[in-house]
Amino acid sequence: MKRGYILKRLLRSVISIVIIMLVVFTLVYTLVPRDNIFFEDATYRKLGGKPDDKTDYVYNTWMKLGYLDFVKINDYCLERYEAGSSEMQNAIQPDSKETAEFIEHYESLGYTVQRYTVSNRVYAYKDRPLFQRMWNWFSNLIQIDHVNRVQDPNNPDLERKIYFGRTPTGGLALIGSGTIHKYLIYTDSHFPFIHQNIITLNMGESYPTYQGLEALSVMFSSQGTEVKRDVTFETGETGSSAINFGSLTYKENLDRMDRKKFVDHYANYTTFKDQTSMVGTSFIMGIFALLLAYGIGLPFGVAMARNKDGLIDKFGMLYIIFITSVPSLAYIYIFRYLGTTWFGLPNVFTTFGPSDLRSWILPIISLALPSISSLMLWIRRYVVDQMNSDYVKFAKAKGLSRKEIFSRHIFKNASIPIVHGIPSSLAGCITGAIITEAIYSVGGMGKMLPNAINQYNNVMIVALTFLFSTISVLSVLLGDIILTKVDPRISLTEKAGRS
Repeated sequence: MKRGYILKRLLRSVISIVIIMLVVFTLVYTLVPRDNIFFEDATYRKLGGKPDDKTDYVYNTWMKLGYLDFVKINDYCLERYEAGSSEMQNAIQPDSKETAEFIEHYESLGYTVQRYTVSNRVYAYKDRPLFQRMWNWFSNLIQIDHVNRVQDPNNPDLERKIYFGRTPTGGLALIGSGTIHKYLIYTDSHFPFIHQNIITLNMGESYPTYQGLEALSVMFSSQGTEVKRDVTFETGETGSSAINFGSLTYKENLDRMDRKKFVDHYANYTTFKDQTSMVGTSFIMGIFALLLAYGIGLPFGVAMARNKDGLIDKFGMLYIIFITSVPSLAYIYIFRYLGTTWFGLPNVFTTFGPSDLRSWILPIISLALPSISSLMLWIRRYVVDQMNSDYVKFAKAKGLSRKEIFSRHIFKNASIPIVHGIPSSLAGCITGAIITEAIYSVGGMGKMLPNAINQYNNVMIVALTFLFSTISVLSVLLGDIILTKVDPRISLTEKAGRS
């Protein structure tokens, strides 16, 4: 397998992802009315009696979400006059010279100029082209932290440096000042033990649900109740807190409590909680379901093939036909009823929570049921095909035993297509299972995309689509690479094998 071929495949993968994102941006920012994003916004509803404030809120929100550029007469005049001065107050009036200049200037730039309902002051907006919105999103996707990232006019003496030190919990750290994150690289007792904040992904801030949280934080932050422990802050203050010191970021305006705990402006933080993140919950459930499916489906499918038309084969085919013909919603409810009635297992995940093993049993088995039937069917088919191949007859003629023929040749060749699908199956663990998670009330990724669509959370829709499409496209490439390792006869080149 040539390195050049892998690079070409990666390039194709990137192009595929860009095309997918273009379709999503077109659907989200063009075909869906932009007013719909305020359906779940409580702040928007509270501003019903304040027309000017409501207009400000709407256009600022649209600008923040990338729909348009928005400027007010106040912003225009602040470049000339001091805030709160009499000149400033005169300049923003509806009939001022500056207002006339504002209208002329922004209309010449293609902006639409309008007036507030109550104050009659002017503002201007201009829709951003679709490709510009998409370019802005991709250009800001990868964030690299450095000593000049923080620009705080209220803190002109901010020291800008990077040095080695320790976290308040004793971990080794590369510490920054003037950076967004305080601890750029640090160690602690939480997996994966060595963490970094130098390179991060910025997929936007969630809106209208999970307001104030970045999209990735919604997916990857722990859930549940805060886990507090005794900590000593940098100022020497002690107390019980769930603070994650590794998450400290710059905060411009400190309050009294911040000054008691922190010696600098790095006072924004996340907290440790007792439940895994949405991605973590879905992955745990998915990976165990996958192990269960392969652990049962493969040996049972092989047994069906080796006993073709026998009792085991007929029983297996009965299960396959049942799972295939009955809607998944129906057999999961049936299985849940049997599990709760016969074994006393909880019918929803939240009864005992993720810390109790019983909470995971029914969702994992329910998620594995269709995969078991699929693996049984395909491994049976592949094994039967291989058993009827000419090379098996030659092996028998050479005197090889049935066991040797099966272990050395038949199963190895039959398992090749199954191995190719493993990366895609692992990718599915991250994206979650919509039906299973909904039935058992599991707080995983399965509900994220449908909820984001229903709530017009465009930021989350774009972020989830990018995450899922990237994982899916790369998993296909990884499956092809694994295929060449399992079977060296397969060559991933332009002239031979897969392309």
